[in-house]
Amino acid sequence: MYNSSFPQIPLDLFMAGGDSFVFKQFIVKQNKCAMKVGTDSVLLGAWADLPPSGRVLDIGAGTGIIAMMLAQRCIAHIDTIEIDEDAFKQAVENCNNCKWKDRLSVHHTSFQDFTLAGSKKYDAIVTNPPYFSNSLQAASESRTKARHTSTLTFEELINGIKSLLHLKGTFATILPSKESEKFVEIATKNGLHPIRMMRIQTTSSKEAKRVLMQFAFHRKSFSESTLVIENPDHSYTSDYKQLTRDFYLGF
Repeated sequence: MYNSSFPQIPLDLFMAGGDSFVFKQFIVKQNKCAMKVGTDSVLLGAWADLPPSGRVLDIGAGTGIIAMMLAQRCIAHIDTIEIDEDAFKQAVENCNNCKWKDRLSVHHTSFQDFTLAGSKKYDAIVTNPPYFSNSLQAASESRTKARHTSTLTFEELINGIKSLLHLKGTFATILPSKESEKFVEIATKNGLHPIRMMRIQTTSSKEAKRVLMQFAFHRKSFSESTLVIENPDHSYTSDYKQLTRDFYLGF
C-alpha cells in the first residue's frame, strides 16, 4: 500500500521500462492498476513464511507481484483474488506471462464472496491489506478500494482468514505501526496469535514505519526483529539486501 512517509522501490534496484518493472525472474506491468508496485509488497512477498507445497492464498492481487514472488519461493499452488476489474486484468496478464503461470490462479471477486464460496483450506495466507480508515478517501474508486478499510475491515479480514486457513497454517501481513497494534488486538481476540514480527525502519534514527506480522491459531514461541533499509550514507543495509536479493536486480 502506498504511503508518502514510506520509501517506494528505489529505481536503482530494478529495470523500469515505461510502466513495467523488471525483477530477476519476472516482469510486472502496472499501467492498469490504481495502486502501483511498492516497497510494502516486496517486503511482504520476501518475508512471509511459506509451505514447501500445498496451497497459498494472496488477498488483494493488485499487479500480481506478491503472488509471483510467492510462486518463485515455493512450489505451492497460489490463488490470488482481486475485487477491482482493471487490477484483476493486470494481474492475469502478469501472472500469465511469468514462468509459474501453471501454479497461479487469479480470481475476480471480493474477499467476502470468496470466503462464502470457498471450500478450500490454505497452508498459508498472505495479504497487503487496505488500512486507511479515517483519512480522506482517494479520488478514484479503484484507489479507494485498494487503500481504505471501507471495502474490507480488519474484522472481516480476520474472520475470513479463520475460515480459510488450515489449523496448522500461518497468515502474514504488513501494516503501518499504528494500525498494526489494532490489528494484533483484533486478531488475538479472534484466536489468531502473533508468532513472528519484524519492524521496518527507513534508517536507524527513525521510528518504524511498517510492521511485518505472522499469525497462527496455536500459540508458539514469539520472535521479534527490526529491519533497517538504509545506512546513514543512504546505501542499503546488508539485512535489506539479504531479504530482497532474490528479486531486485540491483542486489
